[in-house]
Amino acid sequence: MTPHTYLAIDLGAESGRAILAALDDTRLSLTEVHRFANTPVRLPDGLHWDILRLWSEIKTALHIATHKHRVQLAGIGIDTWGVDYGLLDRTGALIGNPYHYRDSRTDGLVEESFKRLPRERIFDLTGIQFMQLNSLYQLFSMVVQQSPALPIAETFLTTPDLLNYWLSGRKACEFTMATTTQCYDPRQCGWSQPLLEALGIPFHIFPEVVQPGTVLGTVLPDIAEETGCGRVPVIAPACHDTGSAVAAVPAENQHFAWISSGTWSIMGAEASEPIVNAQSLKYNFTNEGGVNGTWRFSKNIMGLWLVQECRRTWARAGEELSYTEITQLAAGAEPFRSIIDVDADDFFQPGDMPARIQQYCARTQQPVPETRGAIVRCALESLALKYRWVLDRLEELLSYRLEPIHIIGGGTQNRLLNQLTADATHRSVVAGPIEATAIGNVLMQAIALGHLTSVDEARAVVRHSFKPATYEPRAAAEWDVAYERLSNVMRVA
Repeated sequence: MTPHTYLAIDLGAESGRAILAALDDTRLSLTEVHRFANTPVRLPDGLHWDILRLWSEIKTALHIATHKHRVQLAGIGIDTWGVDYGLLDRTGALIGNPYHYRDSRTDGLVEESFKRLPRERIFDLTGIQFMQLNSLYQLFSMVVQQSPALPIAETFLTTPDLLNYWLSGRKACEFTMATTTQCYDPRQCGWSQPLLEALGIPFHIFPEVVQPGTVLGTVLPDIAEETGCGRVPVIAPACHDTGSAVAAVPAENQHFAWISSGTWSIMGAEASEPIVNAQSLKYNFTNEGGVNGTWRFSKNIMGLWLVQECRRTWARAGEELSYTEITQLAAGAEPFRSIIDVDADDFFQPGDMPARIQQYCARTQQPVPETRGAIVRCALESLALKYRWVLDRLEELLSYRLEPIHIIGGGTQNRLLNQLTADATHRSVVAGPIEATAIGNVLMQAIALGHLTSVDEARAVVRHSFKPATYEPRAAAEWDVAYERLSNVMRVA
């Protein structure tokens, strides 16, 4: 096989990076060539992404790959977080700065939407879990607030689709991203006109939907000249970062669970069709598009956001702690002292997370964690227990046992959480690869260009190229008692 080199642009909620990947026969090697912060900007009208800076960094990455590393790129692919978007006017110009999904403009709007269309009907039309950050409620906020931007909008593009448009000139929404919006009907395989019209959202702004592994075109001439990269193919991999990450799971069987671990944890399984019924609605599960005709049947969990916010709070107070130091403190703290529901509304907004965890424990009549280690231990154990809760619901809805649990993404570096997850779930945990999102991005580029033939072949490449770590469960009885405590907390909090 002739070696091929691809550029993966992987944008996360905290940082972005550009990774060069060389595919040679059955092995993939990665080189990070550019990393940059992704810092939201607060303006008088709310919290926004600095989308123009991200665009500039992508062009910088293309320049570095071409001039410093002197490679001829086979393709470029972009993946990002879900739900956020930009609106274009009739000339193709961006209307305003895209909002951040944690902006408060959607507060209360999930419930408000039920006045126009019942909760059960919205779920039946979309199969998506209810979260106020979903694109549907961001758009609905524009309707409620009578935003002047909405009447002049001609095109809705999610974040990676917007960047792909600026790269290639093609306006399209990639499937895995479209399905995160709660505007897409998974059974009708298209945008849900009845839903959008009921909420007053203009249907005409939603563009064509393309499948992961679609070649959108080539880098536009002016960008090719500016960066020196040439007319590189622009490929929509799985543009949702979790979609790309799951494509890189080194699984050898079909009945596995996966956790994409990072700022958010997303836990799920691959399904052959969307699961939209009363039980999936009851548990607020979601059906998002996957690769190769699959669906990611899953649930969002608050994830390492709690630890990240604790670290930021302590840094603002003058105590700079690395994640390694924080995890070491947690490892040495007393186990099972206090348990929280990590998905409680208390923990959604940015702010003083240690104080919020302490207040939650006090409100639920538990010992209040006082030290740095006790607070983080509480967060990590509670996160592992929430994984077990989600795993139990997954197996109930799928009617088969899921094992092993594959943990992928940056959170795999937290070895304490990996072990706690094995302990809490009574399942073997396979952790890695760390760079699953970028790897999946690259592998879908390779499939799009005919350099790999299938997702199965791509996953074999992952197994040949990266060595995962395996964690076996311990101390089952203690975790069963702790799980009962979580159930009690979820009932009373």
